[in-house]
Formats: sequence, C-alpha cells, structure tokens
Amino acid sequence: MNSKEAFLHCQGQTNPFPYLLDIDHAEGIFIYDKTGKRFYDMIAGVAVNNIGHNHSSVVSALKKQIDRHLHVMVYGEFIQDATLNFSKRLTSLLPESLNCVYAVNSGTEANEAALKLAKRVTGRSELIAFRGSYHGSTHGSMSVSGNETKKEAFRPLLPDVRFLTFNSIEDIQFITSKTAGVIIETVQGDAGVRVPSQDFLSALRKKCSEVGAQLIFDEIQCGIGRTGKLFAFEHFNVTPDILTLGKALGGGMPIGAVVSSKEKLNEFTYNPMLGHITTFGGHPVICAAADACLQVMQTEIDFETVERNGKLLEDLLSSEPEIKEIRRIGMMYAFDMASFERVEKVVNRCLEKGLISFWFLSHPYSFRLSPPLTISEKEIREAAEIILSAIEETR
Repeated sequence: MNSKEAFLHCQGQTNPFPYLLDIDHAEGIFIYDKTGKRFYDMIAGVAVNNIGHNHSSVVSALKKQIDRHLHVMVYGEFIQDATLNFSKRLTSLLPESLNCVYAVNSGTEANEAALKLAKRVTGRSELIAFRGSYHGSTHGSMSVSGNETKKEAFRPLLPDVRFLTFNSIEDIQFITSKTAGVIIETVQGDAGVRVPSQDFLSALRKKCSEVGAQLIFDEIQCGIGRTGKLFAFEHFNVTPDILTLGKALGGGMPIGAVVSSKEKLNEFTYNPMLGHITTFGGHPVICAAADACLQVMQTEIDFETVERNGKLLEDLLSSEPEIKEIRRIGMMYAFDMASFERVEKVVNRCLEKGLISFWFLSHPYSFRLSPPLTISEKEIREAAEIILSAIEETR
C-alpha cells in the first residue's frame, strides 16, 4: 500500500477531493513534497503558520522543553514553567481586563469554553451569533456558526441561539437582558473576509455593557498578526469581555486559549469545581512553542512591512479583470470570481504550478490567501505572477 492508498484507507477524510500532497519538509513560506517539488504556501495552513514554517525560535523552544518533560499532569494542578511563561507573555500583550489565560487544545475548544463561561458569568442561556460566522465544528461551536448546510445533519444542536446580521447596527437591538453572550469574529473569515465598521463594533460593545451580556471576540483566525496588528480588535479600540485564540498562536503547534479577567475565569473554579477541564490543555511542549511564537511576533514582525506587502499583493492581483472584488485586511484576503467553477480551476491550476491557495467553506465563489507574514516582497511578486498565469491558463 503506497502513501496515497494508506492515506485514503487509514485516515478519516474531511472531503472527497483532498490535495494529496505527499509532504517531506517545510521551511519559511515553502513546503516541499517527496519528489522535491517546492510549493509557495500562500495559505499558511489556513492562517496557522503566520511566522512561517519551522521557525528556528519555535523549533529551539520545542527541543528545550522536550528535553525537560512532556505531559506531567492534567491542566491546572502543577506549576509548569512553559505554561506559566506563555500565560504571562500573552497577558502582557493585552489590555488589563484580559489578564488571565485558560490554555486549551484548539480554537473550537476555546469557543466551547467561552460559551460556557458567558453562561456561567451571567446565569443566562441565550447566545447570539452572526450570519456568515464560523466558530468551529464541535457541537457548541457549530451551534453558533452560520453555515446551515454544514449544521443540518447534526441537529439538534444547542438551543436558545439567535443569529443577527453581521455589521448591522439595527440588529443590535435584539441583544437584551436575556442574552448571556454575543460571539463574533472580529473579522469574519469563512464568510469571505468581512471587516466590520467602527460604528458597528462600538455600538455592539456599548449594548453588551448596557445589558450585561458577555462580548466574545473570536480571533482564532484573524488574531496573532493576521490583520496587520497583533490582535484584530486593536484596529477598532474595542475590547471584548472574553477573547478566544488558536491557529497561529502555537507557531505551528496545536493550541487554543480563552482569555478574560481573573474574576470571570474563577467561575470555572467554584460552584461547581472543574467547570471546564482539559487533560492536555496547557501542555508544556505546546506552550513553549506558543511563547516562542509570541516572542517572534514582538521582536521580528514589523507590522508596517506586513501592511505594505499585503497591499502590494492586492495591487498586483487587482489588475486581473476576472477578479471582481478583493477584500483584504493585513494579509487576510478574499478574491471574488464569477463562479465556484472558476475558483476551482484557478486553485487547482495554482497547485499544479507550485502554489497553494484555498477556498472558503461558506463563500464558494472566492478563493482565499493568507500567506505567512514573513513573506518577502520578492516572494509576493513571484506568487502573484503564478496566480495571474493560472487565471490566464484556465480561461
């Protein structure tokens, strides 16, 4: 049984048409298959490898921690340097009200915990989310996600969930004293990179404060530098009650985090105890990688350069008449085309030509790009040339 046969037989599949790249190694913005072919990774593992593949600081931190110890106890019982250092660094980069971290295993688990925390803090049950949202694939996260096609086969889901229109100030009136939490992607990703207005986010913050609802910002995809600031909410000067992180936070390793105030996170500690528990959350090896990733963000990532290079790629591709609209913030892109069929042909041709792009679950007539923030101007120009030629060759 060769690698492809084993992959299709032994691993559960997410879709009938996987990319099937047989990976050998990766470095910087490039992935190499076992034939030696090089691919420009313009999707970064879907906004995960924001500092590039196999960053030396992350690899070094992993090796040092592996030599000390791996898992020693379930989360929250032992003091472990890697987990503590990660928590201290993360909170040092956030507003004072977000001063406590609960590390978990993934973004969707972070959202599960955030929904529970909102209910626990308020004593209420209603959850409000937004049409077009994507918060993960577990039951609670799916319940507050907007793609009905993906949800229908798994009903019943969480009760008492209401959906509003993203960026609609008028819809904010439906947030009331019955609302436990409002969960929103600070920038919607799967809907095709939808950036809210300042007025909308400010009004949302004000309404949640007025009625006592917890405002949850899901920055699993749009956080950790993706939008050209370390956290997307920094663009709007609006601070959530609860912040969820994942994807890029681990520098290529799997992690999620719920961040709130110490007072609120204490609700998981009492009445009942063990209000949220996780065996592998806060794993020392993973937290060592996350701490190193955040340090790289602090010391090596110039967000002015990220914005300049992000705009350059937008400008280079905007010359293509088949691209109907470009939505971008930082290095988070959606490129609208006439149909899903055109998107599929372009994405597949890019792959043949050695460039990895991708599509959106809920916005099929766009292709997406989210390259590593470390990409150089030269690499951007080379990638744009490949994409434009792929469009031309598939007309």
